[in-house]
Amino acid sequence: MKETGLTMSDISDTQNSSDSHSRDKTQSSHSTGVADQGRWSTQRIAVYALFVALAMVASFIEFPIMPGTPWLKYDLSGIICLVAGFAFGPMAAFIVSVLSWIPHLFMNPWGAIMSIAVSVFLSVPAAMVYKRMRTRVGALVGILVGIVFGLIAAIGGNLLITPIYAHMTTAQVLKMVVPVLLPFNLIKFAIHGVVTFIIYKPISNLLNR
Repeated sequence: MKETGLTMSDISDTQNSSDSHSRDKTQSSHSTGVADQGRWSTQRIAVYALFVALAMVASFIEFPIMPGTPWLKYDLSGIICLVAGFAFGPMAAFIVSVLSWIPHLFMNPWGAIMSIAVSVFLSVPAAMVYKRMRTRVGALVGILVGIVFGLIAAIGGNLLITPIYAHMTTAQVLKMVVPVLLPFNLIKFAIHGVVTFIIYKPISNLLNR
């Protein structure tokens, strides 16, 4: 006679399947489907290209944010690099950070090199942290870590590169660190961080669709 009841093994398998589904749902709540594919699909390449184009356009829209220092200008490209890193991982952050500044290499090579370095040091560490901690806390920690590395790259880049093209000595640049360079970059990265923290999740949800 054929048995139609559930065995203990069936019940166990059902519970394990339910637990696994719950874990997958929790882990995916802060992930993006395209990023987790782990392969270079046509869709992924197209979205990468979109991020690069957006960051490239944003890099040309500059405006001063500190009184008395009109030569220090803010642009929104760093936000796009951070969002790309959160959505697709550290490699995406690196690609967008580098390619978005390529046109500037032909107009202001030293400034472009410094901007690339700052963007990479800001967005890649942030994306690496978020890749391991896909939560709001992980995003916040990633942004703070990225800001620290971005500051190091910005100050170090000014000390190394600015004397080459600005006809200034390293000592003169060093005197500008505390009153000018540090406040400017802190304000710049703070804006990047706040805006990214607000918009990264809605954009990730949109990409998942």
